[in-house]
Amino acid sequence: MPGSENSSLIMFFYVYVMESLKNNNSYIGYTENLRKRLKEHNQGKNKSTKLYLLWKLIYYEACLNINDAKRRENYFKTSQGRKLLKRRLKEYFYKN
Repeated sequence: MPGSENSSLIMFFYVYVMESLKNNNSYIGYTENLRKRLKEHNQGKNKSTKLYLLWKLIYYEACLNINDAKRRENYFKTSQGRKLLKRRLKEYFYKN
């Protein structure tokens, strides 16, 4: 269980959504190391995102299985998944 004394043994896979500070574009991905990945995006190490630097993390989910994370990423990239994210982050998008 996260937060227990054995939590360092648990490996999570993260599905994340970032927003560009340049033009409000969004990017959806998955990773094993969320902090490292966000840093890589903001250093221009990803050709899909380097034109729209800087990025901020606006949402993430943690999964115990890599296939679950990949499936969730692919779902978020569909029109139905994007609608879910807009409902899930309604207050965030309303403010912006």
